[in-house]
Order: sequence, then structure tokens, then C-alpha cells
Amino acid sequence: MRAAGVERLGAEIRLLDLPEPAPRPGEVLLGVRACGVGNWDEFVRTGGWDTGARPPMALGVEAAGVVEAVGAGVRGLRPGDAVTTHSLPAGSWAEKFIAAADHVAPVPSGVPMTVAAALPVPALTADQALDAVTVRPGETVLVHGAGGVTGGVLVALAAARGARVIATAGRASRPLALGAVQVLDYHDRDWAERVRALTNGGVAAAVNAARAGSADAVRAVRDGGRLATITADLPPAERGITLSDIVVAPDGTRLARLVSLLAADAITVAASYPLAEAAAAMARLHQGTHGAAVVLEP
Repeated sequence: MRAAGVERLGAEIRLLDLPEPAPRPGEVLLGVRACGVGNWDEFVRTGGWDTGARPPMALGVEAAGVVEAVGAGVRGLRPGDAVTTHSLPAGSWAEKFIAAADHVAPVPSGVPMTVAAALPVPALTADQALDAVTVRPGETVLVHGAGGVTGGVLVALAAARGARVIATAGRASRPLALGAVQVLDYHDRDWAERVRALTNGGVAAAVNAARAGSADAVRAVRDGGRLATITADLPPAERGITLSDIVVAPDGTRLARLVSLLAADAITVAASYPLAEAAAAMARLHQGTHGAAVVLEP
């Protein structure tokens, strides 16, 4: 089986020949049509995120494809079903991928496989972060770093929950913060103070999706408010603000709801690469995509 990954932690990404997996009880085997590429895959490559896989191993933790086989005890899934998943351990950058059955969600008709493959981690991360800050209808919520893939999904999901969203983004990515009532340029040094002025003392809740951005985001939160970050950079506790550090967790039931809720154009795919060019796909991601996703198509 062809796969893209590493022979040892920290090694360069290359094409690998790995044994074809078989599903155990409670698992499904996917014929992968597309798989997402994210910054989290770099953490897996370098050992910063231990998903349970061991080198030589394929990278990737999200994929969309067609069910080819199901393990014992699996109900509600059968060969031929189009599905998407975020599942662990890593290994989705391959022609075949094993996923836990309860990590899998159906792909609705009309949603391209490339979009379905790029959606699981951003959607699950965003939804879990909004749960952590208990977004309520009518509240004002800040999304700091809304120009990225996950940031854009955060804005859409917060708006769908009835929140009034204020977002920050870079100039090139500001049009992607769809659903926000106001988008501020996070390059402006006083953007947090502007948020406090716009909200008479700060937002009730905030989610940080900007790298190393939590210390700035917390300045825009009112006393006793809530802040979650998806970038592992919780600031020191202050002013009675509740802090949450979000690490995405697989959840097929939640993912099914999110795939149905988010429109097929909720994520734009900037570029697609074959497995043999996975290193180039990662380089493209690092160059910046202004909020669009990068995928592999085996």
C-alpha cells in the first residue's frame, strides 16, 4: 500500500510502502479518496503529538473516502458508503485508512471529497472550543485569527449558535471571516482595546485561533468572561476569566452534525497533491494559504 509519511520521527516526508491494514472489531477500512493536510501533521511528524502510531508510519489524521470493509460489531456502515473521519492513530495519508466506526460520519451528496477530507479537524476543534466557552445566543464572541481554516469555521459555527461575532484576521484573509459583524486587522496594536470599546468592557467569550495569540485575545475579554485557545498557549489566569486549552477529540456523531450544518463551501481547497508530493503539500501549507485548505488525493 502506498502511503506518505516518515521512516523515523523528524525525518523528511517521503513515499512509503506499508502493509495494507485490516479492520478489527469496531473499525472500518476506508479506501481514501482525499486526506487533509494541517499544521497538526507537522506535530505528528516531529513527535510533538503522539497519536499512537510508530514509524515507519503514514501521517494524517483526517480522511474522506469509501468504506471498503467493516469489522465485527459495526452497525450502520457498509461497503460503498461515502464517509469522512478524524481518527487516531495517524495514518490517513495512504491509499487505505483504518478508523474507529464511532469516529466516522457520512458525506452528504454534493459535498466534494476534498472538502469532506479537510473539514473534520477544523470543524471538531471549532465546535469543541465553542462548547468550552459556552456560547449563548445573543452574546458577543471574539474569534481571534479568523482568517485561517479553523478560524473561519469558528466564525460560521458561532454565528449559527446565535452569537454576535467580532473577528480578527490579516488583511488578505479578512473576506474569509464570513458571518462576523465586524472584522478587525490583528496587525493593529490597539485591536483588543477597540473590541473592549465596541462591547462596553469586553466580550463575554473568546476563542483564540492565532498562533501565540491568547495573551492578546484575553485583553479583549471582560472580567469573569471565558477564553478558549486551540494553539496550546493559555495565558496566566486573570480577572476571573475561565480558561480552556482545546485538544481536538474524534467524535463521529458530532462530526455528522457539523458536516450537515456547514455548507459545502464552508472550506475552500487551495491545492491538491498526490501522495508522492506530500512534502510539497506541507510546504505549500507553510507558505500560507489565506484560509484555504490543502489536501492530498491518493
